Amino acid sequence: MKIFIRPQAFEAISFDLDDTLYDNRPIIRKAEASLQQFLHQSYPKSAKWQFDDWRKLKLALFKESPELRHDTSIARLAMLERGLTLLGYDKQTAKVGAKAGLEHFALHRSDFKVSDEVVELLTQLKQKYRLIGITNGNVDHQRIGLGDILEFVLHPGHGYKQKPSAEMFDLAAKKLDLPLASILHVGDSAKSDVYGARRAGCQAVWLNPGFGVAEKSAVNSQLPHIEISSIMQLSQVCSN
Repeated sequence: MKIFIRPQAFEAISFDLDDTLYDNRPIIRKAEASLQQFLHQSYPKSAKWQFDDWRKLKLALFKESPELRHDTSIARLAMLERGLTLLGYDKQTAKVGAKAGLEHFALHRSDFKVSDEVVELLTQLKQKYRLIGITNGNVDHQRIGLGDILEFVLHPGHGYKQKPSAEMFDLAAKKLDLPLASILHVGDSAKSDVYGARRAGCQAVWLNPGFGVAEKSAVNSQLPHIEISSIMQLSQVCSN
């Protein structure tokens, strides 16, 4: 654990979810594979495309409509609908297929549970602090075992930009009725979490490396208050 800036008193802790409280990479890979299998079976023309083809389409859509970056679910829906259209399906079929594909992906994307060890840590922290989530992803925190632990979870979309924009941090402070400086944000991304939280006026703990990652990342332009190498070290941070 490294202390760059001694943290001040805080009343709430916000968590980035993906790769901070669990390793999100295998979960996404499994959900992507399941979605592709669903598409191949339900919409046979999609067998012409592999994962890289869908990824290229999503990147093209981001260039065409940059606002899609701020809502992962809407972005995936747009990608599926455009892709099925390009593959030769009519507009209505593509629309129905995109919705079904998104629902299938969402089902598998949140088909796991946060480890007992992490849940126990959060349960202990909850006795002293208010806990929330601020994530750029679209995981269903209720389904993964955090429904009774986190007061609420904020996702980008519906007019709110993803981190490192300050918008979700500002909204969290309003919902908590706390000043931004009273929120300690914990996340694995130097840009989205550390820079985003610091720019918004929150305090920041950087998990480096992220959950399930072996190699550390380099410090970005904005220093965190504290750097930890395991989420379990958060108990030390919060006991001082």
